[in-house]
Amino acid sequence: MTGPALRPKPVLVLLMALAFGLSPLLTPDFRGYDATQFPVRLDAPAILPAGYAFGIWGLIYLWLVLHAGFGLWRRADDPTWDGVRAPLILSLAVGAVWLYVAVRDPVWASVLIAVMLAGALVALLRAPGVPDRWLLLAPLAVYAGWLSAATGVSLGVLLAGFGWLPDTGAAVVLLVSVLVLAVSVQLRLGRAPEYGLTVVWALVAVCVRNGAENLAVTALAAAGCAVMLAAAWRVRQGRSP
Repeated sequence: MTGPALRPKPVLVLLMALAFGLSPLLTPDFRGYDATQFPVRLDAPAILPAGYAFGIWGLIYLWLVLHAGFGLWRRADDPTWDGVRAPLILSLAVGAVWLYVAVRDPVWASVLIAVMLAGALVALLRAPGVPDRWLLLAPLAVYAGWLSAATGVSLGVLLAGFGWLPDTGAAVVLLVSVLVLAVSVQLRLGRAPEYGLTVVWALVAVCVRNGAENLAVTALAAAGCAVMLAAAWRVRQGRSP
């Protein structure tokens, strides 16, 4: 009988999670797209969250590796786990090369992060709420939540950097877009308030970054926090224990 360790998808999830988590070692100095890569130089685009917010990646990397390790060790044959693996493998595989691309080409990086988000959302929507909530649903929710915000940031920087919209206009358009997507996903899930709370983490950091210097963006991000918290609270109240 084939042992769990020989099943390809659980093994691939673990390998891709490890590759994804180790990828920052290849580009340790990445701090966002280089402003010189764009026709319109913006050293601090309004859509960018404050730098501290990106520390959530450490949690995401670790949690995804734990998810993958547990899935291989104890849930290799579990159909509820297997349903999330194919889209998650795609997302993590793209994520493993994303930083390498991002330092070279922000346009392709934006395409790739959208692919990462798509895979993460499909995996999240397939994940059951129980059992194994904290090693299956929760890490996927945080991962997809942060990618929802990060994809908006990436596209917002492109819109402003190529002069397609003013900096504030690009931030407003993408904040609204992220909020529409995030609320729709959160309410469709009917569970996993961790998704919405992760989006709130990003929106608060946008408020911190802009402060009183760009009140339009700060006010919109703050309003987005309130809406997202309401959506997360609604699913938290309705979630099965």
